[in-house]
Amino acid sequence: TLSSSSAASDVYKRQIIGAAFFVIIGFVSFSYADVAENRQSSLSLEEAVSLAFKNNKDILIQENEIKAARAKILGAKGEFLPKVNINGGYTHRDSVMSLGASQASNLDKDLGVFVGYEDEKRVGVSVEQPIFEGGMNIANLKQANLKLKVQEENLRSRKLAVEFETQRLYYGILLAYETERIAQELLDQAQSHYEIVKSKFEEGVSSKFDLLQSKVQVSKVVPELVRAQNAKELIIAEFKKLIGLGRKGFIVLQDELSYSFIDLNEERFLEIANGNRPELIMKSLEIDIGQQGILVAKSIGMPRVNAGFNYDYKSDDTSDMFNTRHNNWNVGISISIPLFDGFSAKAKVDEAKARYAQAELSKADTDEIVALEVRRGALNLVQAQSIIESQKDSIEEAREAVTIAEVRYDNGGGTNLDVLDTQVSLSQIEKNLSQGIYDYLIGNAYLNRTIGVSIFKEETR
Repeated sequence: TLSSSSAASDVYKRQIIGAAFFVIIGFVSFSYADVAENRQSSLSLEEAVSLAFKNNKDILIQENEIKAARAKILGAKGEFLPKVNINGGYTHRDSVMSLGASQASNLDKDLGVFVGYEDEKRVGVSVEQPIFEGGMNIANLKQANLKLKVQEENLRSRKLAVEFETQRLYYGILLAYETERIAQELLDQAQSHYEIVKSKFEEGVSSKFDLLQSKVQVSKVVPELVRAQNAKELIIAEFKKLIGLGRKGFIVLQDELSYSFIDLNEERFLEIANGNRPELIMKSLEIDIGQQGILVAKSIGMPRVNAGFNYDYKSDDTSDMFNTRHNNWNVGISISIPLFDGFSAKAKVDEAKARYAQAELSKADTDEIVALEVRRGALNLVQAQSIIESQKDSIEEAREAVTIAEVRYDNGGGTNLDVLDTQVSLSQIEKNLSQGIYDYLIGNAYLNRTIGVSIFKEETR
């Protein structure tokens, strides 16, 4: 009995140890999964843009459009090459012409090769080679090459748009953190001042009005901090969606909300845009495509010249088909000259010319739009630069004013309102400066998008 009890105890201990082991393993696995799910991502701006490129559906779709355009070029080249076909067939005839045995025996080929068989089996190969298509093949090939370039520029345009959106959100997160910091600092100042006023009120050296005024100020600042925190979380979520990060992942941005002024030269910007802006390049390509379209339309009324070659075997006996008595070949050339097509060719030429004129007008309109966007971008930078310059030197003065107001109030030489006003003024100047820096960074990103320049060197033409 003692032995059985000891054995049962050992089994019980092993069960306890085993259960504890699995609990520990499960806890470690859960903790690892939780850490992995909430892993921290440290991103530079360029890394963020690269991730956005990889996860953007419009870019992926456009990359397939480029593949389709390359396939069309191959198809256009194929129109210059011969077409080779293997063909076969079976024909049953009610009757065929026959010759006398003496006449048929003098022929090098079986008579059926020339006049047919009642049960005719046929196998052969044919080759067709276009010689002149009125210039259509050449124009189609040029159009296909131009359309590939259009699709490549379309891809670059989409990448520039995604890049600008990434910069907007990236800098927006930096601004959101700065706005939250400013709101938190203002709240801390208000709470600290309230505690000072409360202490003075309890000592009888401060009025109840000052106490209530300070308490109300704290209440007024709290919603501002909450709004800043919510705005930060919202823009972070939007940024994660854009670059394809997990919903629960943490993001640490490597860059800062810093700036450096650039030289504003609108003429230079327009010059760069003419050589780099994808939309302008696409409009120029569409004009060239329109020119080739006119040539394609005109080719409809041009002569056609084609060459052909056929080599086949005919017999009524499949087992005796492939020999010199049953084979035959022919080669020839054909010319087709259209005389009247019911004005179809003229209608197509007129349509192609109208499309060409439309492309020219569209290009001129896009030129004006780009010039307007360059002007807007330059003015946005001028405005942001003015705000930065007017605010950056005032921050230290505002901080000093807060310190002076607090000291004067503490010594009884200043009012409670002076302290609150200087704190709010400092907060407003800091917000104006951070917003000005953000506006300048976004203005610069907008201007780069307008003139077709990317932060990636390979994206710049």
